[in-house]
Amino acid sequence: MKRSFRLEKYKGTRSRHVCPQCGGKRCFTLYVDESGVPLDDSVGRCDHESSCGYHLTPSEFYKAHPELCGKDWRDDAPDWLAPALERRKQEKQKPLCTIPIELVRRSVRVDVLSDFTNWLTTLFDTDTIAMLTHRYQIGVTKTNDVIYFQIDLNGNCRTGKIMKYNPETGKRIKDANTKGKINWIHSILKRSGHLPEEWELTQCLYGEHLLKEFPDKTVALVESEKTAIICSGLMPDYIWLATGGKSQFNERLQVLAGRDVIAFPDVDGYSAWCEKVKDFPNLNISVSNLLQGNATVEDFENHIDIADWLIRWKLHPETFDKEKRNITFEKVKPFISEEYQEEVLALIEDLDLIIF
Repeated sequence: MKRSFRLEKYKGTRSRHVCPQCGGKRCFTLYVDESGVPLDDSVGRCDHESSCGYHLTPSEFYKAHPELCGKDWRDDAPDWLAPALERRKQEKQKPLCTIPIELVRRSVRVDVLSDFTNWLTTLFDTDTIAMLTHRYQIGVTKTNDVIYFQIDLNGNCRTGKIMKYNPETGKRIKDANTKGKINWIHSILKRSGHLPEEWELTQCLYGEHLLKEFPDKTVALVESEKTAIICSGLMPDYIWLATGGKSQFNERLQVLAGRDVIAFPDVDGYSAWCEKVKDFPNLNISVSNLLQGNATVEDFENHIDIADWLIRWKLHPETFDKEKRNITFEKVKPFISEEYQEEVLALIEDLDLIIF
């Protein structure tokens, strides 16, 4: 049985080990199989790419140890483990669960504005809003909540995230007393009996279906669906996709193989995404430090994202210049992880940084 390997996902310091070359602690990422079992303590990558640069791949290991080729620990697994292994195999072969595409078509309306698209009128004209609605298949509920449908590369709808917004400010309504402040289409359909109980959610990137429509464009990756839509209107030269959250920088990114990708984390997510991108050596992803170098102290306190910054830069340049002059490293230092402070200091000192 052939084993496939990938670099172990970051799960805290326990998932980082001693480098066999430089001896550094908590800097070595092992290659593990789909069950999380490492190939060997020597097979992995050191985080210190400049000072150490150690990186032994599974293929290189097997070339040095041809006698181990094709050997799998499951071949010698005890009998009591067989049922669990078979169950795992069957789970991987389960068909993809999807939402009827007709539901998406009925929900995507340009003649009925959700509270979110109503707020977009403060940024864009009606033609642009209609274009964004069709491009991202933005849905609307009977109560004017927005529906962010997740449609994959093959046109399958995985689910839809329902969210409430203030139509005047464009801010999410997070009041715990607000009924249905956030919901999921698949949850509603399961509760109403329109989907079977065994239906299982498998998420994809928001806007993933656009990869086929724009095969040559650079992909810009952000955290929230709202951010992807706004940025698509302000900077259409990129395909803007969203993970759905800071922690959702995970295996669903594999669909981006072969594409040039620039990740734009929220201002407080730069360190986390710089770490996560190391888990995807097969993908061409660079993490932008645009916000780190240009955000104000208030921006850090408010946890702004690239859409917030672009709105100010594109639509209110007079405030952008004023705020940029007021920034100092000491003011933003408390918001920056220690290992990235030197990099951010250099960015702030170079206030003539070329943007895009």
